[in-house]
Amino acid sequence: MRIVLPGALPDPREARELIPYLQKTAPTLFGWLEHAQARILDADPAGTGCTPFEYWQLRARGFEPEDGQNFATGLGPMRASALQNASVAPDDAVWLAELVHVSPSRDGAALLPARELSITHEQSVALFASVRESFADAGFMLHETDGDFWRVELPDSFRPQCASPVLVSLTSVNDWWPQGMDARPWRKLVNEVQMLWFDHPVNQQRYQQGLLPVNSLWLYGGGRPEQLRSAPSDVQVHGTLLAASVAQDWAGWIAALGELEAGVFLPLARHETPKLVLTGRTRLVELETARWNKWKQWLPGSREAWRKWWSPPN
Repeated sequence: MRIVLPGALPDPREARELIPYLQKTAPTLFGWLEHAQARILDADPAGTGCTPFEYWQLRARGFEPEDGQNFATGLGPMRASALQNASVAPDDAVWLAELVHVSPSRDGAALLPARELSITHEQSVALFASVRESFADAGFMLHETDGDFWRVELPDSFRPQCASPVLVSLTSVNDWWPQGMDARPWRKLVNEVQMLWFDHPVNQQRYQQGLLPVNSLWLYGGGRPEQLRSAPSDVQVHGTLLAASVAQDWAGWIAALGELEAGVFLPLARHETPKLVLTGRTRLVELETARWNKWKQWLPGSREAWRKWWSPPN
């Protein structure tokens, strides 16, 4: 069994200050950390183009970027594989256009991904119908899906390195918006989509419901299904720490940790110690308790060794 905890690895300064609360609130997890062997991985989104959790998901499925790709490239086939009506050949590049909300911000523009917008299937179908012809006119082939994103076939001359929409939502659109000349047709197409959707009936209805409009698209992916193997089956993902970690709400983080202790860690403690994956803002740690590690507790300082990766000195 492998337990994945997105947002469980604070930045070093905060991690150091949280140690007493970790020991008190989640003693089971604390004990696992003391006895585990750690593998620390750099997962800086500036290089991967995706969040550390997405980076771990892709590594778990064997994805390795090729020339001209980043890790976020693999999100295209990974997300498309969950669709029931996706007909994609193993060697086809899978590009996705996610329905998003974009608004002005202090840093330029902020993005909300589809998972935060409560988009219905009917709304997705109506928005798709309104822009399909525009895509074709611009040299892009658009394919409807049963999700809150659509599959796109790009012109041969356009193969961008894109960022995950989840990562963009945590940073800024300006950090990741394609600026090259080869991206000009895509930028022009997105501008046209934004104008078409400004007063679209779907968004008028959403305004009446108190929902944010779906006013743009975010392009990402480009990997091929043959670059991925099947997802591991012995994985549990518990994401209740992530929102508090992103917001740096450490009181909320501690409260969520207590819920995990009662509902997840304690019940598992009655069985074999699970493997763990903790993700942070720019790094992740994989933890495994080997049989010989149980004897390490008797060595001087061994039970404190985990603090070196939990809160490394700057």
